[in-house]
Amino acid sequence: MGACRYRREFAMPLKAKLRHFAITTADPETTAQFYEQAFGMERVGRTDSPIARGIYLSDGVINLAILKYKDVAASGPERGLEWYGIHHVGFWVDEVKSAGKQISDAGGTYMMGEVANSPNTFYEVKYRGPDGVICDITEHGWVGAVKDAKEPAPAK
Repeated sequence: MGACRYRREFAMPLKAKLRHFAITTADPETTAQFYEQAFGMERVGRTDSPIARGIYLSDGVINLAILKYKDVAASGPERGLEWYGIHHVGFWVDEVKSAGKQISDAGGTYMMGEVANSPNTFYEVKYRGPDGVICDITEHGWVGAVKDAKEPAPAK
């Protein structure tokens, strides 16, 4: 009953797609190999930016970033560069500005990032939820992720 009441009071005007997780680690290569071997994830990209170095994996729908942060502001100052674990989740949205307003209206706070001027440039806009979890939003998705996955056939 509580879940139904919540849905009526806080109906989402848009439905974002959870398509990205990030794990921070001291050794992205070893961690990526674990997820490849343990779960069959495929390597779809790499990064070595001023913010972090790492490897991108995918199961064909969701992107999993395995990162070692270089920048304290991006990792979160309260966490620092040596904090390891699930770091953030990412939602693929239709339009960042309205999604950001929706997040703020729900109690989230803007952290960093802005929409890129070029459609060929990757970006994420970061917000924090009320519990401090970082939530990325983007209109362009992540390498290896698919925005609209096909629904499975109903069980017989």
